[in-house]
Amino acid sequence: MTDDPASLDLLHDIVVPPEVPWWPLAPGWYILFAIALLSLTYWAYRCWAKWQANAYRRVALQELSAAGSIADVSQLLRRTALKIAPRPVIASLTGSEWPEWLATCFPEPMPDACRTQLADGGYARVSSSSDLETLKEYAHRWIKLHHPPEVCSEVKPQA
Repeated sequence: MTDDPASLDLLHDIVVPPEVPWWPLAPGWYILFAIALLSLTYWAYRCWAKWQANAYRRVALQELSAAGSIADVSQLLRRTALKIAPRPVIASLTGSEWPEWLATCFPEPMPDACRTQLADGGYARVSSSSDLETLKEYAHRWIKLHHPPEVCSEVKPQA
């Protein structure tokens, strides 16, 4: 070492402040975590409520696979419709009014064969098993995709 005040040996390293620790977090992070937790809780509740609200659809689809006649399918559709419309509206629908009401609650057009079968109430003879299968396919789609708009419950039978 030298006693020269301009000597480079007398220089010290730059003093760096200590690193910022990760914990404890800033208050903004706690607010962000709380919002995320509330959002996740709300989303989970909505999913659970939707799953619960569609329980009747799952049961109806299971029963549809066991239906063996047009009358069984029609009865199943009526019981399913009772979940979205008041009993007096559904109970009063007979003949061609019943398939018309079903068509108002479903975006797809109803095949003419299904319309005829449902209007007859299941009392007409089935010409082939494919007719029943066509009705069951339509009923399957109706149960899965029908919507309960206000229009469905306001359709009144014609006197």
